[in-house]
Amino acid sequence: MRRASAWLAALSLGLAALCLTPATPAAADETVDRGASLYVPDANPDAYRQVRDLLRAGQFRDAAGIVAMVNTPQAVWYGDQSPAEVERLARGVVRDAAREGAVPVFALYNVPGRDCSNYSGGGASNTAEYKAWIDAVARGVRGHGAMVILEPDSLALLPADCGQDDAQGTLTTARYAEVDYAVDQLEPLRGVRVYLDTGHPGWHSVNSIVPRLLRGGVARATGFYTNTSNYHTDDATSWYGKLISSCLAYVDGGGAAADCPNQWWPRTDAQSWIDANVHVPPSRMKHFVTDSSRNGRGTWTPPPGKYTDPQDWCNPPDRGLGARPTLRTGDPLQDARLWIKIPGESDGLCLRGTAGPEDPERGMVDPKAGDWFREQALELVRLADPPILGGR
Repeated sequence: MRRASAWLAALSLGLAALCLTPATPAAADETVDRGASLYVPDANPDAYRQVRDLLRAGQFRDAAGIVAMVNTPQAVWYGDQSPAEVERLARGVVRDAAREGAVPVFALYNVPGRDCSNYSGGGASNTAEYKAWIDAVARGVRGHGAMVILEPDSLALLPADCGQDDAQGTLTTARYAEVDYAVDQLEPLRGVRVYLDTGHPGWHSVNSIVPRLLRGGVARATGFYTNTSNYHTDDATSWYGKLISSCLAYVDGGGAAADCPNQWWPRTDAQSWIDANVHVPPSRMKHFVTDSSRNGRGTWTPPPGKYTDPQDWCNPPDRGLGARPTLRTGDPLQDARLWIKIPGESDGLCLRGTAGPEDPERGMVDPKAGDWFREQALELVRLADPPILGGR
C-alpha cells in the first residue's frame, strides 16, 4: 500500500507543477521537541480511483485537492479485524512510521455494542473477546510511539444512553471495565499515549462527561479527545477541552464535577472560576487532542422545522476540511490537533427522519458508514478553510 502513497505524492507534485500554486505545507513537517511528525497512512482505495476519474475528466484542480487531502496526516482506524490481523497491521504501521520518524494515530473502534448498534454498529461480541483484541493491539504497537484514540462514542454513548442495558446496568458497567482495561494495557507502553472519549461540545456538559471519564480510567491515561467525526470549530473544541481538563484537576483535588463551569457558561465567568479554583500546572493536568478533519465551516444548521430528526452529525451538506493536523498547538494542555475522522468517508445512510432511501438534503442514497463518499470528498476539498490548495 505504501506504493499507492508514493504514486499520490508524485501525482501531487506533477499537478502542482502543471497548474497550481503549491499548498501550505501540512503538519507532517511540524515537529515536537522529540523531532516527531504525524504519520500519513495509505488512503481509502476509492480515493485513488476518484483521483484517476477526475484526471480523465480534466478536473485537475479537484484531483489535486483529493491528493492533498489524503496526503495529510490522519488516523488509522481498526475495529473489525481479528486479533491476529490487528496485531500484524498495527505492527506494520508503527514500523513504517518509525522509519519515517513519524507518530501514528490509531483510532480503536471495537468495543462491544459499538455505536449502539446503529450505522457503525459492530465491535467485539463480549468483554473477553474485546480484551483479547486489545492485547493484540498492545503486542502490535509495543516498542514504538503512538497516539491512541480509544473507542469513539464509548463514553459519550453508553449502552444505558440508548436503551440497550438492563435495570442493573450490566452492559454499561462492562463498558467502563472494557475502556479501563484498554487504558491499563496500552498507556504503560513506552511512547504510547491514550486519549478517552468525550463526544463533542454540543453534546455532554463538562459536568456530565467528567464522571464518565473518571470511571473509564482517565486518571491513568494521558487524557481525552473531543469532536471526533463532528464539525465543531477549533475554538469551541479547544475551550471544551480546557474546561474538562480543569474540572478533572478540580475533582482530583476533592471538588465535585457538578460545581465546574461548563461550555455554556460565559467564558469570562468560567475563566474566573478556573483562576480561583484550579492551581495545578498544565504538566500535571490531563491533556487532550481535537479533531479538525471536517470542521472548516463549523456545524450545520438544519432548516428549521423541516426534519423530525435532522441528524446534523450525519453527512451534513456544504462542510469543508479544517485546519491541518499539528503537534504544535500553542496550548500546554492540547497535545495535538488531528484529523481523526477520515475525511471523504461517509457517516452512513442519513434519512433525517424521512422514509428514505435517499438523503433528503443530498437527493441521493448516501454510502454506508466508512465507504468513500465522492460527492462529500469534493465538498470538503472545495470548501476547505483554510484552503487545502494554494492559489485561486
